[in-house]
Amino acid sequence: MRTVLDFSPLHRSSIGFDRVFELLETAARTPPQDNWPPFDSIKISEDQYRITMALAGFSRDDLKIEIQNNFLTVTGERKADHIGEVLHRGIANRPFTRRFELAEHMQVAGAELRDGLLTIDLKRELPEALKPRVIPIGGGDRLGSERRLLQGQAA
Repeated sequence: MRTVLDFSPLHRSSIGFDRVFELLETAARTPPQDNWPPFDSIKISEDQYRITMALAGFSRDDLKIEIQNNFLTVTGERKADHIGEVLHRGIANRPFTRRFELAEHMQVAGAELRDGLLTIDLKRELPEALKPRVIPIGGGDRLGSERRLLQGQAA
C-alpha cells in the first residue's frame, strides 16, 4: 500500500525546506532497491558519520568510491574469481553499485577495507559563513546609531 504524503501543513510554517520535502516525496515513490551488499550507517557525533559495508572476497582493486553532485557511489566488481570447480557458492561475488545521497557540506574523511568490511567515514564541514555567530549590541542612543547608519549609506 502506497501512502501519499501531504506536506502542506509544513509549508505554512517553514521556509526553505523545499529540498527536504522533495527528498521525502522521491523516497516514497522510489521502489525498494536490492539489499546487497549489506551495510550499516552510523551517526558517531553531531557532525561525523560512518558507513560500513560487508564485502567478503572483494579487494581494494575491485572497489571504486566516487562523490559527484552530493552522491556517494560505491561500486564493486571482483576481477579474480575461484580456482577449480565451484561446488557451492554461498559468498556473493556479483557486481554492485550502492548510492548514498549526502547532505550539503558532507565530505568523505577516509575509507578503509579491512577484514572484509569497507568503512567510509564522513564529516560535515560547514563553511565559516554558515556557522552561528554572535552579533554585538552597541551602546548609546538610538539616534546616534541611525546617524551612523545613514552616514554609512551616504559614503
